[in-house]
This record gives sequence, C-alpha cells and structure tokens, in this order.
Amino acid sequence: MADNADLLALLAEMKKSMEKGQEEMKKGQEEMKKGQEEMKKGQEEMKNEIQSHVESKVGEIKDHVNSCIEKIEEDVQSVKREIGEVKGEVERKIEEVEDKVQGKIEEVKEKVQVKIGDLEKRLSELEDRPINFPDLTYSRPSVKSLTFEGQRLGLFSKLSLTL
Repeated sequence: MADNADLLALLAEMKKSMEKGQEEMKKGQEEMKKGQEEMKKGQEEMKNEIQSHVESKVGEIKDHVNSCIEKIEEDVQSVKREIGEVKGEVERKIEEVEDKVQGKIEEVKEKVQVKIGDLEKRLSELEDRPINFPDLTYSRPSVKSLTFEGQRLGLFSKLSLTL
C-alpha cells in the first residue's frame, strides 16, 4: 500500500503543480490582458494627440488661407479703384480730344466757307465781264448757277463736314 500512498502523494503533488501552473497561466493571461488594455489606452492617447495636432494644423492653415483671401480681396478692390480712376482720366482726355477735333472742324468749315465765297465771287465776276476780243467770232459759253428744286445753289455752298 505504500506504493499506492506514494502514487496518491505523487498525484496530489502533480495536481498542486498543475493548479499552480494554471494559476500562473491565469496571472499571465491577466497580465497580457492588462498589457493589451494599456496598449489600447496608449494607442487611443496617441490617436487623440495626433488628431489634436492635425486639427491645430488645419486651423492654422484655414487662418492662413482666410488671411490670403482677405489680402486678395483688398488687392482686387484696390485694382478696381485704380481702373476707375484711369477710366475717368481716359474719358476726360477723350472729351478734351473731341473738343479739340470739333474746334478744328469748325475752323476748317469756316475756312472752306470763305474759300467757297471767294470762288463764287470770282465766278460771278467772270460771268459779268464782257468779252474784249473782237477778233473772235464765236459766242462765249455761259456758266449757269446750279439749281435744285427751284432754289439756287451756289457752287460748293452746301458743303457740309460731318464726322
């Protein structure tokens, strides 16, 4: 029976050893579980830090973009003002040139009218002058004034210049 008692003692010792091993395994699993939880917690913290950093950078970029947009809008308004000023000056200069051109046109019209008057006067004198060449036996052609619908039109008298 001693053999039986030894076997029982050996079995009891093996059982204790197995229970101790199972307990150590449980502790190891719990430690692993704890480590995994700590890793998850660390990953979550890193994720939050990264997200916070990204949000901060995105905010900075948005602020910079908005600042650039405001600057561009100010530049656009400045250019619009300058264009308006230049446009006003160009319009003023166009008016000046138009006035000068109109003055020149009037001046030329007056000169043309004077020349027309001189030509009509000379033509009238030629019509009224007698022929002083008795040797010539042919009759002198007469110059007739231009008429339109019964009204006498002096040579070039209706000249008009329009632009």
